[in-house]
Amino acid sequence: MISQDLLKGSLRTIVLKLLSDHGRLYGYELTRTVEELSEGRIKLTWGALYPSLHKLEADGLIVSEEISIGKRVRRYYSLSEKGRQSAIIRMDDFVEYIHTMKSILSLKPDFSV
Repeated sequence: MISQDLLKGSLRTIVLKLLSDHGRLYGYELTRTVEELSEGRIKLTWGALYPSLHKLEADGLIVSEEISIGKRVRRYYSLSEKGRQSAIIRMDDFVEYIHTMKSILSLKPDFSV
């Protein structure tokens, strides 16, 4: 299981990427997709997901719409144009971050100095 501390810094990037790939999703679909793609190593909580969704929407990166399905109302999220551009930039930044962290973590400390 991936630590919530590690996940916290990348959750918005994950959401933008999934919406970029899938078009529109509602909250439960986002949590299930992340769990499936991570082979169960990442389990999003509502307490983590929804504040991120609200922040992304407040920043104009995603838009939401409510759709009635029977007696239930689902809120679907999709990328705005600004969100599409941000998703590309965030993905590039994240790949660079992973590469940098890999370099740092693969170094063996030299205690002889």
